[in-house]
Amino acid sequence: MIRNLLIAILALLIITGVVVSGIVPRLKADEELRTETAYLAARTVAVTQPKRGAPTQEITLPANIQAYTDAPIYARTNGYLKRWYADIGTHVKAGQLLAEIDTPEIDHQVAQARADLATAESNLHLADITASRYQDLLKTDAVSKQEVDNATLDFQAKKSIVQSSQFNLKRLEETQSFQKIFAPFDGVVTARNTDVGALIASGSGGSAKELFHVASTDRMRIYVNVPQAYSRVAKPGLAAGLTLQEYPGRTFKAHLTTTSEAIDAAAHTLLVEFDAPNPTGELLPGAFAEIHLKLPSSASTFILPVASLLFRSEGIRVAIVKDGKQADLIQVTLGRDFGTEVEVVAGLKGDESVILNPPDSLVSGEAVRVTQTDKERP
Repeated sequence: MIRNLLIAILALLIITGVVVSGIVPRLKADEELRTETAYLAARTVAVTQPKRGAPTQEITLPANIQAYTDAPIYARTNGYLKRWYADIGTHVKAGQLLAEIDTPEIDHQVAQARADLATAESNLHLADITASRYQDLLKTDAVSKQEVDNATLDFQAKKSIVQSSQFNLKRLEETQSFQKIFAPFDGVVTARNTDVGALIASGSGGSAKELFHVASTDRMRIYVNVPQAYSRVAKPGLAAGLTLQEYPGRTFKAHLTTTSEAIDAAAHTLLVEFDAPNPTGELLPGAFAEIHLKLPSSASTFILPVASLLFRSEGIRVAIVKDGKQADLIQVTLGRDFGTEVEVVAGLKGDESVILNPPDSLVSGEAVRVTQTDKERP
């Protein structure tokens, strides 16, 4: 009986060993197959390390050069141009005569006003004599008090007429003085839009036309639109270098003087003004230039290849490898564009493995397999 039981147990153990020896390798093979399948199914990616940006940033921005003082010159009286004394390119001083206008109508009005003033003064003199005589006659009761009052008030009225005539003559004489056009400040004539015999209309609108344009060029204003990301360091006193295509290899000095202190809602830029000395006149108003700004940065910035960016509807993202086996999309804020590389001013710590050329279909949590690592660039 015991013998038969031992034989049964031994047979059971043999059968169990045979079954286990057949199933375990198969289960192990299935597990290895699943692991290999998952590994092969993971997306193959290449990664790179972010390059840390320099603490001092230099940016190059387009700039517009303008004259420090710039004024169009219009006529203040009507007439015909009699003579001009300054052509384009003429350097003039403040108060220098630019042109003369022949104003026959104003001349006649001035002559008429002088005659009217003379008539008013004569009437005033007569009224004064009459009022004085009536005052003397009143003492002997030769005239009534009413007649004296009439003579006195007539004298006052004639006096007011004389004052009105004087003011009218002064107004016309001032208008006549505008026959001569003078330079308002030291500068250069950049435009002359009239010639001898041309009809001149006063004012700055309608049929009136600008006669001259004068610009002060001893010092120039340079206007630059600074991106919002750098607006906080664009402070008065900031030094900059100005370059122009017509002066290769040369850099002109400029200093920031003021800002608009407002971000343009459309362009997201800050308008700033630089001043640059121009004693030799090499900088011309209206010229295009490039200004080079060295901006100190208190925040850490990083440089990434443009190929690492993902442009999504919710904003710009970069894909990184998390825990060495899955992708994660993080939001970043860009700074300068260097062509093949871009500056990242926010969103990175610097120790991430950033995926190069991520596919548009990549999502956070997706399994990835790193096959190539780009060493941190110098």
